[in-house]
Amino acid sequence: MLLESLSKSLRGAVRKVVRANRIDKKTVEELVRDIQRALIQADVKISLVKELSNRVRERALRETATLNPRAHVVKVVYEELLRIVGRSAEIPLKPQKIIVFGLNGSGKTLSCAKLALFFKNKGLKPAVICADVYRPAASEQLKQLCEQIGVPFYDGGISSHSPATATVTATTAAAEGNGAENEEAFSHKTSAVEVALEGLRKFEKYDVKIIDTAGRHALEEDMIEELRALNEAVKPEQRLLVLDAAIGQQASKQAKAFDEAVGITGIILTKMDGTAKGGGALSAVSETNAGIAFLGTGEKVEDFERFHPDRFISRLLGMGDLQSLVEIAEEALKREQKAASGAKRRAGAVTGVGGEEALLSEEDILRGKFTLKDLYKQLEALRKMGPLKKLMQMLPLGGLDIDINDEMFQVTEEKLKKFKAMMDSMTEEELNEPRIINASRIRRIARGSGTTTAEVSELLKYHRMMQRMLKGLGAAERGRVRGSGGLMRGMPLKILKKLR
Repeated sequence: MLLESLSKSLRGAVRKVVRANRIDKKTVEELVRDIQRALIQADVKISLVKELSNRVRERALRETATLNPRAHVVKVVYEELLRIVGRSAEIPLKPQKIIVFGLNGSGKTLSCAKLALFFKNKGLKPAVICADVYRPAASEQLKQLCEQIGVPFYDGGISSHSPATATVTATTAAAEGNGAENEEAFSHKTSAVEVALEGLRKFEKYDVKIIDTAGRHALEEDMIEELRALNEAVKPEQRLLVLDAAIGQQASKQAKAFDEAVGITGIILTKMDGTAKGGGALSAVSETNAGIAFLGTGEKVEDFERFHPDRFISRLLGMGDLQSLVEIAEEALKREQKAASGAKRRAGAVTGVGGEEALLSEEDILRGKFTLKDLYKQLEALRKMGPLKKLMQMLPLGGLDIDINDEMFQVTEEKLKKFKAMMDSMTEEELNEPRIINASRIRRIARGSGTTTAEVSELLKYHRMMQRMLKGLGAAERGRVRGSGGLMRGMPLKILKKLR
């Protein structure tokens, strides 16, 4: 999960306020201490933590609350966290040239592929040019990633060097202490500028040209000169710096150095899912002139998202991010419709467990009716949209006390097949009323489906969690949304309303 530890701490702090009998100085001080502890653990600069603490104290107790006191304090926390995160960098969805640069190990190569897929999913035609003439293995990696996502790639033949030979040579050079000579040994005869310009000519008809550059172990003079030469020759609309979130507060120093050297228009912050210092990196970058454009949230090429400060803080506090979820849903629907353009199916229909077309109605959710068949449709639909855990973070579950466990949300094709087998072993009564399933029924279902009792219990746990979540989402709409048809693809009610 994105900044899981920080998010859990902040949600806990906010939950205490929401449940407090009254909002007084003692309550606010406890809230401030909890926030301080969470931010310091996330490597946020001490001076920023002190500034935020003072502002929360002052505003929470002195400002006149137009909302109820608890909502006012939560609003203050949200706005002050937004201040320290800073602004985002807007990357327009239009034809453009983008140069991507950064230090070795920052995730630059993978970020280029992620960036290409992002633009492709938005309906543009991207192409990738690798101008890293020093590392054939990096070029080969990017080439494979581009083939995986169906994006054209050009590197001037750099990747044609045998990776196996490169590995042997690199190992030998490292053993002899000649790492610097080794890197130079792989240098291609053509320069980075020549490769970039030839790639631009080759991909002239494409909308977005993404140019990957060579990384270094540090911001060295030869790297700066090469970047300046590329910048002068290519004249890109965007210059994106890739930073590893694990460097924490050091992100500010690196960003300022690159900005002074070549000028940056945006930052891609990677590995946000695997470090406790992501909060420190975010806040540190906010002190520079450049905004954050994208976040890398995992190792897969799909784990990439635009950075919206307001949505990001909302998710950290457990308030959800329905707007981003709507965008993901729309893209998933477009992909499925394109893949099944020749098939006869009604838009939004979901195949039920038994193969029949079935829809989960809004009336059922408002009444709290949610069967095991409905659960299967939900999981099948959400799995096609992306990792279930990531999607759950975008729902406003902060007040529902739902513990999102990593293993619980690994919804794969294999697991869905097992769920279907279990449901086929259930009676109609059990499918419609899961609460009647006791220990003896679990053992019978497990024997009949060729699964274990633990797996059947997991299915029932999924059902209880989803039922609770949908009841919480539907409660706010109870009595207000009636008779508007089926629920598209088993998606929650508020998302459906936005899609319409």
